Amino acid sequence: MSDAPVIAPDTPENRDLRDNVRPSDWVNPQPAERYNLVVIGAGTAGLVCAAGAAGLGARVALVEQHLMGGDCLNYGCVPSKGIIRAARALFDARNGAQFGIRGGEGIGFDFGAAMERMRRLRSSLSRHDSARRFRDELGVDVFIGKGRFVARDRVAVGNRELLFKKAAICTGARANAPPIPGLAEAGHLTNETVFSLTELPPRLAVIGGGPIGCELAQTFARFGSRVTLIQTATQVLGREDRDAADILHSALVRDGVALLAGTTVLAVEQRGNDKVLRLERDGAGQEVAVDAILVGVGRTPNVEGLGLEAAGVANGPDGIVVSDALQTSNPAIYAAGDCCFPFKFTHTADALARILIANALFMGRQKTSALTIPWCTFTDPEIAHVGLSERDAREKGVPFTTLTVLLGEVDRAVLDGETDGFARVHLRAGTDRIIGATIVARHAGEMINEFSLAITGGLGLRAIARTIHPYPTQAEAIKKLADSHNRTRLTPFLKRVLGGWLQWQRR
Repeated sequence: MSDAPVIAPDTPENRDLRDNVRPSDWVNPQPAERYNLVVIGAGTAGLVCAAGAAGLGARVALVEQHLMGGDCLNYGCVPSKGIIRAARALFDARNGAQFGIRGGEGIGFDFGAAMERMRRLRSSLSRHDSARRFRDELGVDVFIGKGRFVARDRVAVGNRELLFKKAAICTGARANAPPIPGLAEAGHLTNETVFSLTELPPRLAVIGGGPIGCELAQTFARFGSRVTLIQTATQVLGREDRDAADILHSALVRDGVALLAGTTVLAVEQRGNDKVLRLERDGAGQEVAVDAILVGVGRTPNVEGLGLEAAGVANGPDGIVVSDALQTSNPAIYAAGDCCFPFKFTHTADALARILIANALFMGRQKTSALTIPWCTFTDPEIAHVGLSERDAREKGVPFTTLTVLLGEVDRAVLDGETDGFARVHLRAGTDRIIGATIVARHAGEMINEFSLAITGGLGLRAIARTIHPYPTQAEAIKKLADSHNRTRLTPFLKRVLGGWLQWQRR
């Protein structure tokens, strides 16, 4: 296929990646007479739809116009976590004095080697999402090219038309481009280009204090960039509890990030080799000169050019309009993932794809509103959350009680030197029913799963209290929360009764 893109930089690892996710010699198959399911988009949602449906015996066509694997593999979770791990290793090596490690700031760092490692690992993981695997191992008809609806039951790819019984729109989303005067002319990075860097920017401005902005601001600061993080809101990670966000704020500042909260970017100018951001903060003007600008201010659903009108599929500002069952305004067409759902996470796209398969192919009645959706921001420390926050519960009028355990009270966290953080649970008032939880810890993303399982399975905090947790682990913080709840059950009256019983036994 002559239009196969070059993935920058043009290295052996990226050529191997391209050979998996967009083979240059790919020949689209002859379409089947009719498909049970035609999937447009081969990101997480599309791949799970295609693989799951084919595994259940469906005849499936998968259409991808760019790179198999979508954002997660190529521009998101995989490359970002690859370099986050490198930054964490560097931070630990330079801050090991408390453990008797010498060297500190004198320890060297090779940005090119860290990026090469990321590209190599991304390439090795790309085999799972490769066009050849889906064709040869899973039996999916893979079409590389732009897919568009030409009728309510038909998708065209080039000069081929795919007739379907059901279709799934899984086209994902892309980075927002904020309307800042001069930004486009000066040039900027997004998550789709930042992982192509071969040299570390000496000075980097990050616009946006959400998960992407915070993760990459901290990472590049640890690598050695002078990072300025700019955001309009007064709090990073605005949907998290304030004290959780404050811990991260302090960690970013500790790592050298100049954090400008409550700040608006008025314009960007190119002055020689400098990109100059004109800012306004508390009514005062300010300028920041940098070598590169990274924008991380949200995502826009990919719905253009799909021929939605021909298919009778409605869409709006937030993407494809779907019901609780993921069905569009065309009963034969469903959607899943970032193109239609407010929670734009890889694990959510996976969960939605499973609902889509059940509902579209097997007359299921599964609902997205029944999902328990955790998330994690992979900074250091990580911030993980599931269920309702304190703000959510108040807005919904749900009565609740809150229990919090500081990591400084957990032996393993003390031994690890990782005491900045906490575990918190919200319970429906008067019960042990868990309605939400937040964990701030270095491995919070691993720890939150216990709460997610409890909420999904309808297990209360008492069940966690009865569960033996290995000692010493940081997850013991969760057991401590459960023990704290048990102690609240020991009312003064009950304590008197038990004390009387024990006194009687001593006679």
